[in-house]
Amino acid sequence: MSFLLHRRKGAIPYLLLAPGIGWLAVFFVVPLWYLAKTSLSHGLFPFFTFNWAWSNFHDAITTYKTQFIRSGEYAAIATVLALLVSYPLAYWIAFRGGRWKNLFLLLVIAPFFVTYLIRTLAWQTILADNGFVVHTLQHLGILGPDGRLLATSAAVITGITYNFLPFMVLPLYVSLEQIDQRLIEAAEDLYASKAKAFMRITFPLSLPGVFAGVLLTFIPAAGDFINAQLLGTPRQYMIGNVIQSEFLAVRDYPTAASLSFILMAAILAMVLVFAKILGTERLTVGA
Repeated sequence: MSFLLHRRKGAIPYLLLAPGIGWLAVFFVVPLWYLAKTSLSHGLFPFFTFNWAWSNFHDAITTYKTQFIRSGEYAAIATVLALLVSYPLAYWIAFRGGRWKNLFLLLVIAPFFVTYLIRTLAWQTILADNGFVVHTLQHLGILGPDGRLLATSAAVITGITYNFLPFMVLPLYVSLEQIDQRLIEAAEDLYASKAKAFMRITFPLSLPGVFAGVLLTFIPAAGDFINAQLLGTPRQYMIGNVIQSEFLAVRDYPTAASLSFILMAAILAMVLVFAKILGTERLTVGA
């Protein structure tokens, strides 16, 4: 009896995990398997022939190499800009926000109450040729008389940075807010300047937030297509635009599926390299 009771108790964790595993199996593993099978097929919708067509991957890379590179560049620039903007903001909220911290955090995530599409369309108005921003930059001599921001790489990167900014701010805030301020005070008591205390204490302890924020920003930014479509032109299209077109317009599912797998593999490789550079063990302990 005790043996059966012990076995039942041992099965409880697996029973609790069963709904989550089932969800992942139905909505992740099965679609991923179908996508993999499609990427190795030939034909156009709805007639596909599975024949281990590895050439799809080679053709996808050679044909859309420019869009892959552009996606990485845009996502990397947007991630760096988001980090440069978010770190001071998260730092100020964590250490200077006081009793208004929750209000400031609410203001950070407030744009999420508006749909992604509307937020991006708003940037069309902000960056319009007859808008305040363009007129101001022209008046300052930064833009020429016929200069424009809309339909440029700068507009696309600005939209990506803005839309994914909260994904950078929130992990940074959590990481900074957990830092024991007595460590910083001890460093200053030992005659460390504020800058040195920041570089030796605050920044290293906030690396888990930097790591999480960079991943949460870069990964969706690399696959984004809305900003390039609404704020750019075909000359600014990213790989997400190509995948969307191949799936919905051309109906070339094998090419679209192979592009999706290449993008996933590239992002996974970047994540592993990034984690190796920063040190996952140190990051995990810090978190």
